[in-house]
Amino acid sequence: MPMRMNALTLKQLRALDAVAKGGSLTAAGEALGLTTPAIHTQIKGLEEALQMKLIQRAVDGAGSELTEAGHALRETALRIEDSLSQAEANLRAIQRGQVGRLTLGVVSTGKYFAPRLVKLMQDAHPEIELSLKIGNRTEILQGLERGSFDIVVMGRPPRQPEVIAEPLGDHPHGLIAPPGHPLIGHASDLDMLFAQRFISREQGSGTRILMSRWLDRVGDGRIYDTLEMDSNETIKQAVMAGLGVAFLSLHTVTDEIDTGRLVQLNAPGLPLMRHWFLVRPVKERPRDLTLRIWDEIIGLSGKFLPMPIR
Repeated sequence: MPMRMNALTLKQLRALDAVAKGGSLTAAGEALGLTTPAIHTQIKGLEEALQMKLIQRAVDGAGSELTEAGHALRETALRIEDSLSQAEANLRAIQRGQVGRLTLGVVSTGKYFAPRLVKLMQDAHPEIELSLKIGNRTEILQGLERGSFDIVVMGRPPRQPEVIAEPLGDHPHGLIAPPGHPLIGHASDLDMLFAQRFISREQGSGTRILMSRWLDRVGDGRIYDTLEMDSNETIKQAVMAGLGVAFLSLHTVTDEIDTGRLVQLNAPGLPLMRHWFLVRPVKERPRDLTLRIWDEIIGLSGKFLPMPIR
């Protein structure tokens, strides 16, 4: 029997998503305000329409989890929800007399300049409602894949999903320390450098990858101590408290360096220069207002980026 995709409903897809989030039919029912049998009926309707098993008993025997087919269908359901949310936001903007709404996604390191960029865009295009969403690289990539963002500002563009990317400006990375640190003026001494504790972002973050590559290159295989933290703000506070030195985007520490709360170290091979990019998904046909904002941002030539650190 062929699949009956046109028989699927939003209610069924939302039930599947709720099972994935809650880990059981009961939890899904509580989240949606439905009984457990009602959730079972929704899932059964999906499985009959697709002729595939979508949920199974969890490995630990407690609750339910999605099958491979269930995960694949849920990804489509999430894209549908994102599209509906975008459509609602656009319609509400039109009701308010604007031409539409644009969602700008920015990786977390860019949150220090993103509001300035939004302000420039609002001043240039008051007829467009702008929404700013900040997330880590993984979250931004997931949003690109699902169509949650019209435009994204990020570092290295991904291979997948396929995107159109334009460079925006330089993105320097360097090593910072608190005032009075012994490495100030001596950061080229590798023995002193590698005796430090390096406070770093989590594994898999772009900044952590850059730091590891830099240390491996200048240290020629030397061992070093790290202390992992999950945000730039926490890392900056840890450095100021004397817990170690840190490798960070210099765009995240301009205020602290300007006011003398942190010091940029003149370490070998630093600063490392990367670039910011403006990105949009290839698979999405851009709206006219998206292209209007895209061209406006490109035309700024990085005016919104922090000034180079002196």
